[in-house]
Amino acid sequence: MILCDLHTHSLNSFDAENTVDEMCRAAIARGLEAIAVTDHCEAPFISCGEDCEFGSFDRQIPQSVRDAHQAAEKYKGKLRVLCGMELGEPMHDPEQTAHALGYGDFDFILASVHNLRGRDDFYFMDFSKVSVDEILREYFDELAETAAFPDFDSLAHLTYPLRYIVERTGVYPDLSPYTGQIENIFKILIKNQKALEINVSGLFKPMNTTLPDLPLLRLYRELGGRLITVGTDAHTAAMVGRGLEDGLSAAREAGFDSYAVYQSHTPHLIPIK
Repeated sequence: MILCDLHTHSLNSFDAENTVDEMCRAAIARGLEAIAVTDHCEAPFISCGEDCEFGSFDRQIPQSVRDAHQAAEKYKGKLRVLCGMELGEPMHDPEQTAHALGYGDFDFILASVHNLRGRDDFYFMDFSKVSVDEILREYFDELAETAAFPDFDSLAHLTYPLRYIVERTGVYPDLSPYTGQIENIFKILIKNQKALEINVSGLFKPMNTTLPDLPLLRLYRELGGRLITVGTDAHTAAMVGRGLEDGLSAAREAGFDSYAVYQSHTPHLIPIK
């Protein structure tokens, strides 16, 4: 099977550990055909500069772009290195989002929501002190806004809050009350010809499933979804490529026979065998 990891973070992301070169060498060692370097850029925090808790995106993302282009040349014929970015909360600050899109010549943009307007990142939330139902309803509403944003290629980790809800409460929430909201997100993606990411990071966390899980992947497919991408969300070289086969197996079980790899924002379909 041809394996491509379209969600990885180098040390140009505030929470990652390895250089782009180290990530690429790990990808080659694991037999990957392609890797996308998708370092974090949180749109609402760009204007904070070096005072931001995440560091300066004006410094980090241009460096990530340079590193990805250099790696693409260095490993030509061994590994396809795609220049990407994970653009967080693009709807929170349109001016800064436009600024972020000008950082470089990207192949691939992931769009994501890590925090709701006026709230902390889900990573920092104490779920014993907030209504999980309220948080999830707000989240899926914001995700629908994000799905309608035109300047991205794939919507990242649809069920992101569950990473931390399950880890801290021990309970995997019933998502059936949010089916209508999730269907709306999927219909927007399908209408706008955007991809849905299968993020395999949850396989290595207490939630023990992909983001989104198999029932939601089936729903996306039943509604007419055709474009999917697969990524590890690796923040270390050790995680590059891990779980991709399981993600593709879930895709196949949901009815997909191919997944997309983006070059210059154009999807190229890879058969799932």
